[in-house]
Amino acid sequence: MKRTGAGILITAVIIGGVFGFVLDTMLTAMGRATFVPAASLPTILALLGVVIVVLAVPVYRATRGRSDRRIDPFRALRIAMLAKASSLVGAAALGFGVGLLAFLLSRPATPSIGSMGSIIATVVCAVVLVVAGLVAEQLCTLRKDDDDDTPGDTPAGPIGI
Repeated sequence: MKRTGAGILITAVIIGGVFGFVLDTMLTAMGRATFVPAASLPTILALLGVVIVVLAVPVYRATRGRSDRRIDPFRALRIAMLAKASSLVGAAALGFGVGLLAFLLSRPATPSIGSMGSIIATVVCAVVLVVAGLVAEQLCTLRKDDDDDTPGDTPAGPIGI
């Protein structure tokens, strides 16, 4: 499994931003109110970030020899994949919030503080989720052993000789 790269996170932010901006544009064109995230969304994003890091800490302790407790490798992989998925969801939520914010700020009328506050809280908590996902993913990685073979080497010697 490769670590989450900046390219995929930036792509998720851009897709989320376009989606948020287009959603508000379509709602306004149909004469409806703009989309405002519920107050529970930022709370859920932040709590998810905390839970992911808490789940990753035992894996980190077991892989670094700081705990005698063994961790099931499949459980560690599931936590690492959850961390990767969380960073992607956080990046998409960040883009979505930025898209909603960009739409509100591009209007000639001043938006209400209530709608802006909820969107800004969503953006901040989405950043927290991205950072927590990346930290948890880092905590679930194994350090490289000194006795690992280089790629292409076999116990009988390098391939092709």
